[in-house]
Amino acid sequence: MPEIKKIGIITSGGDAPGMNAAVRAVTRTAASKNIEVIGFYKGYAGILDKDFVELSYSSVGGIMEKGGTILRTARVPEFKNPEIRAEAARNLKDLKVDGLVVIGGEGSLTGAKLLFEEHNIPVIGIPASIDNDIPDTDMAIGVDTCLNTAVDAMQKLKDTASSHERAFIVEVMGRGSGYIALMSGLSVGAEAVIIPEVPVDYNELTDRIWQERKRGKINCIVVVAEGAASAYSVARHFENKIGYETRITILGHIQRGGSPTAFDRILASRMGYSAVNFLLEGKFGTMVALEKGQTVTVPLEKVLSEKKVLDPKLIDLVNTLS
Repeated sequence: MPEIKKIGIITSGGDAPGMNAAVRAVTRTAASKNIEVIGFYKGYAGILDKDFVELSYSSVGGIMEKGGTILRTARVPEFKNPEIRAEAARNLKDLKVDGLVVIGGEGSLTGAKLLFEEHNIPVIGIPASIDNDIPDTDMAIGVDTCLNTAVDAMQKLKDTASSHERAFIVEVMGRGSGYIALMSGLSVGAEAVIIPEVPVDYNELTDRIWQERKRGKINCIVVVAEGAASAYSVARHFENKIGYETRITILGHIQRGGSPTAFDRILASRMGYSAVNFLLEGKFGTMVALEKGQTVTVPLEKVLSEKKVLDPKLIDLVNTLS
């Protein structure tokens, strides 16, 4: 097992609130063990360009509460090319990087897995994805902050919806997963939640909303995940059928920004701390996961061969209470 003297860090793919807290935790945990740390800018692009910064205990002070990532991030589609990955592996070896911490989602973790399998680079992943769509971990970094941002926006929309007796169709992120839509809809008492995992019967839905309107309901919030439908297509289904004047709000990238919640700061700190210790234990080719309140490792091969499924009980809960 190679001795770990220098650790590299990247934040890759879509940014998520709490990434900075993870960078801070990795850096300070490594520094406490006299391990050198460098952070590559713009994810895998930074490794390919050898664009990095030396990180120290003091240099990561004051970053935990900041949204985004101080290392910045980028999507690097050319990393799918084996020759490009080989170049990245050579650069890491030239820089004498003994272990690489990859903070990101499915695509970023796939890159880490391939570096480990093809070039024996000691890697460990930290899940960061606002969609909470990464298998084998109860929660990923950024999910809680994103959810709170969405809920805050919807609660404000609900106020104006009541004032004007309107229906608001709110589109949230979630291309392949309805987690944000489901949990935010539950949190604000939405009348309907439309997610990719469950087919929607618009005739049944519009009839139910119309019946509630006739009983005196003065507002309506419908949450739709972007991967299920666009807010505009949902509005077309609702036109002249639900008894409300309809407005559309697309929350968009506001969901990625903002200062991370206490939960995300704590989760990221725990995962960053654990990542360094797991590297020192030789647990390469794995991802740090939150399982029943504990940080554990899961092989990247297992993580990336599975698909995270929404709990059917949560879906039933939302349908029952809406």
